[in-house]
Amino acid sequence: MLQKKSLNKVGQIEDALAVIHDGSTVMFGGFGGIGNPPTLIKGIVEKGVKDLTLIGNDTAFPNIGIGQLIKHKQAKKIIASHIGSNPLAGQQMVDGELEVEFSPQGTLAERIRAGGVGIPAFLTDVGIGSMVEEGKEKVVLNDKEYLLETALRADVSIVYAKKADRFGNLIYETSARNTNPLVAMAGTFTIAEVEEIVEMGELDPTEIITPGIFVDLIIQSKGVDWQWVWE
Repeated sequence: MLQKKSLNKVGQIEDALAVIHDGSTVMFGGFGGIGNPPTLIKGIVEKGVKDLTLIGNDTAFPNIGIGQLIKHKQAKKIIASHIGSNPLAGQQMVDGELEVEFSPQGTLAERIRAGGVGIPAFLTDVGIGSMVEEGKEKVVLNDKEYLLETALRADVSIVYAKKADRFGNLIYETSARNTNPLVAMAGTFTIAEVEEIVEMGELDPTEIITPGIFVDLIIQSKGVDWQWVWE
């Protein structure tokens, strides 16, 4: 296993899968499947790990992105802003096979960011008077009521980037950036799947979004295996 903060963090899919076990909490970047790391997700499915707690924006689609883990019933819980694009997630929730914790999209993003920067909790008025407030502590500040939202962290964060150098500095591709920079900060161990790996010094420093200090392992993406996806 590569050592944390090594100057060369490039490894293989086997290195990534070695840190993901039954019962792991896995946070993932992506929005509707865009920005989900396909090679890592395929590897997790094929390893057969189960009872995962997933944290991310949504459940993508049954045959796209993180939805593959839902399809194969490898998750026991997901914390997300919505699951409507994946009917399998909805059915598993109704059947009691998948615990779903809903969090408003902006609140979810801030909970992940808070986890990454070391803020244990924050206040928001989003969700007051709705199902979102159920079971949450309320705080009155300046005569206004707020919900106390706790930060989110994960055993492992998996992200997808356009390009990385060997230290793990990451550049994202347009809208595929989405939640990936936040997720990269909030994992105890962060794995970046990237399309292109370059040598140190080849990236334009002004284009780097995620500094390599947050990344523990880099693997080369093999892209989406569409034959596998539709099996």
